[in-house]
Amino acid sequence: MSDWTSGYVADIGYTYGYYDLMNPLRIKLALLKAGLVLPEVATACELGYGQGLSINIHAATSTTQWYGTDFNPAQAGYARQLAASMEDGPRLFDQSFAEFCTRSDLPDFDFVALHGIWSWISDENRAVIVDFLRRKLKVGGVLYISYNTHPGFAPMVPMRNLMTQHAATMAAPGAGVVAKVEGAIAFANKLMATNPMFARGNPQIAERLTKMSTQDRHYLAHEYFNRDWLPMSFADMAGWLSQAKLDFASSATYNELVPQLHLGPEQIALLGEIPDPVFRESVYDFMVNQSFRRDYWIKGKRSAPPIELAEQLRAARVVLREHPDAVKFTVSGARGESALAEGIYKPVIDLMSDHAVRTIGEIEEAMRGNGISLAQLHQVCLLLADQGTLVNAQEPSIAELRRPQTERLNQRLLRQARGGSEVSGLASPVTASAVPVSRFQQLFIAAMAEGKQQPSEWAYHAWQVLKASQQTISKQGVALIGDEQNIAELSSQANDFRDHRLPLLRALGIV
Repeated sequence: MSDWTSGYVADIGYTYGYYDLMNPLRIKLALLKAGLVLPEVATACELGYGQGLSINIHAATSTTQWYGTDFNPAQAGYARQLAASMEDGPRLFDQSFAEFCTRSDLPDFDFVALHGIWSWISDENRAVIVDFLRRKLKVGGVLYISYNTHPGFAPMVPMRNLMTQHAATMAAPGAGVVAKVEGAIAFANKLMATNPMFARGNPQIAERLTKMSTQDRHYLAHEYFNRDWLPMSFADMAGWLSQAKLDFASSATYNELVPQLHLGPEQIALLGEIPDPVFRESVYDFMVNQSFRRDYWIKGKRSAPPIELAEQLRAARVVLREHPDAVKFTVSGARGESALAEGIYKPVIDLMSDHAVRTIGEIEEAMRGNGISLAQLHQVCLLLADQGTLVNAQEPSIAELRRPQTERLNQRLLRQARGGSEVSGLASPVTASAVPVSRFQQLFIAAMAEGKQQPSEWAYHAWQVLKASQQTISKQGVALIGDEQNIAELSSQANDFRDHRLPLLRALGIV
């Protein structure tokens, strides 16, 4: 009998995460920073969509026609339930890459996305994907791909191999995947406690194991315990993608587009002496000890003239996604934490505090008295978007057009919130992305949808849902007891939600 999993963990589902980096709306700020011609994205594809939260949110909130596949039928079933809530949802399949990528009924794509998948599959499947990109990604089209990389992940390779060996040989017969993961982590920590020479030569391993001990076991099973697992250098990735005629365009991690956050003057100067882009990125990875890359690649990379770049940057739209008081005027990079110049950033935050969508050109015009240039505004948008504060927004007419489909998807997610907190965000037609909304806040919104108008009513509704599920609330690590204590805590949170979060969610088209 053939193994339909191809060595991939399929016993348990992947997490219900949302990944904004697969949102085509994010491409613009990055590619304009790189000086490149922008694509028009009408068709898009996600390979390995997991639970399908990202692809469904991107399909609900935009006019882009999305396609995707995930070979795990349980995950595909959930993703299709979400898609069925829309009239024109994404076309989702539960096929292997080999089956899906050779379908004859797929369109050519402007954008293809793979999050993490590349690191967890065999070379055979990588070849299938490269062939798919060669045939089905349009000229001028963009690939988003993220993957574990060297040199940062190199020390973890032997430890990961030891942990998977433990799971395969030392776990009790019939033990489930989660139990195997737990056992492997416990053994790795027990080994580290003996102070082996490997740990002394690779001190970062202890830190990584400590982090793993706190992470979701479902995530760890998919991240580390597949049969195929290969961190890949940037040069090797470039070798693979060159077969599909793809050129490196830009990091998709916005703060990496500001090199001063990660590199010293001598490092920046050295990179400037390297003409070959592949070797330059390889050297950069050594400078920052890169362990995970998130990149955009283009089929047919073309530079745009400066006047066109400026016009398109001015036309880009942004919106404030957080309460102004929550904005952090610091940013973290490989060199540590850096302060953002409040003389530049605060006037922009003050202007955007009404949560209205504005073009960067409109912000530039409003900032003329502050002496803030267009280039500075570009950096402001990149760094604030990187921390999820000032984010990309789409054309208001499209946001309004997509509002009904977004509402249908959110209604489905709000029903799911009655049973658990797997999904921690809702879709916004304004940002064409997910916005963080906690489970209790989702229950408050559900109460509002039933006509309940006061925070006390929202709190009572939320408590009835939690009590029906035999769940209670903890405050400062202590479980609350009885109706009175639980409702009092929920009432406090509901009042805070009304005063601080609700106006924002209304502005973003979620409520």
